[in-house]
Amino acid sequence: MPISSQLHTASPSQPFADLAFPPLPSAPTITDVVHPQRDKALRIVSVLQTTLEIDEVIALFSREIAPLISHHGICYINQPQDIEFNIGGEGAQTCTYQLSFAEQSLGFIIFKRHSAFDKQEKGLIEYLLSTLIYPLRNALHYHDALRAALRDPLTGIGNRSAMDSSVVREIQLAKRNNTPLSLIALDIDHFKNINDNWGHSIGDCAIKTLVKSVKSCMRSSDMLFRYGGEEFTALLHNTDVDGALLLAERIRATVEATPCACGDNQILFTISMGVASMDSADDSLALFNRADVALYQAKNSGRNCVRCADSGSNAA
Repeated sequence: MPISSQLHTASPSQPFADLAFPPLPSAPTITDVVHPQRDKALRIVSVLQTTLEIDEVIALFSREIAPLISHHGICYINQPQDIEFNIGGEGAQTCTYQLSFAEQSLGFIIFKRHSAFDKQEKGLIEYLLSTLIYPLRNALHYHDALRAALRDPLTGIGNRSAMDSSVVREIQLAKRNNTPLSLIALDIDHFKNINDNWGHSIGDCAIKTLVKSVKSCMRSSDMLFRYGGEEFTALLHNTDVDGALLLAERIRATVEATPCACGDNQILFTISMGVASMDSADDSLALFNRADVALYQAKNSGRNCVRCADSGSNAA
């Protein structure tokens, strides 16, 4: 049966008493603890502190404890942050621990192998896990900082920096795999009027309503970014121009029919969209610019419509 435990890290300068949950009175430091694997534990702490990548921390931990605890694989899961890493193979027997620091949950770690873990092995795992908590916490903070740097704070979707790197990566993958790739540029029609007539809080509400409507039409593999105030791009993996036009029209119709509800106010708004599908000579800037040109064609065609840069075709 899996077991659960709250574990806290220790360092040579911090007593177990300060880190235990609940706190233990007058506990010795980790260097003073009489344990046959104390030196190994200190080495593991040193090794784990060489990286801030979560998957590398887990992989190093698995490697370092392997001579002491036989296991076929380790799975780390942090559901609130949508993180899951599997190191090694599977096993019929598992041993599961909930990891925490102070009152902060750090996720779950699952040890896997074909034979059951006995009581002595579980005790050793718990001791060795004390070396993982602090490096893992640092890696999670680093992951949070990176993610925040690539996220739009209002909507939670990717920002301009995330878009730039994603378009470069997806173009490389599409060319390598000889698969289609399309990009939709879109923005809210007369957005300045919304802000001027209703206030910026309603404008923010309109932006969040738009994001929700667009995401409801997209596949999980599609990516949505906010690269300007009311300007967005959708990056469509393995999608040709016809598929992109169909999706764009579905998005346009959904947005047009979805009111922005903010307090007692409900307003309707529309969007204009430009579609471009990757050509063999395209780089990230060329693909984006062609979609952007198509977007302005839609604006100049009366708004609330879709235009395609590739063929001059249109929808709606």
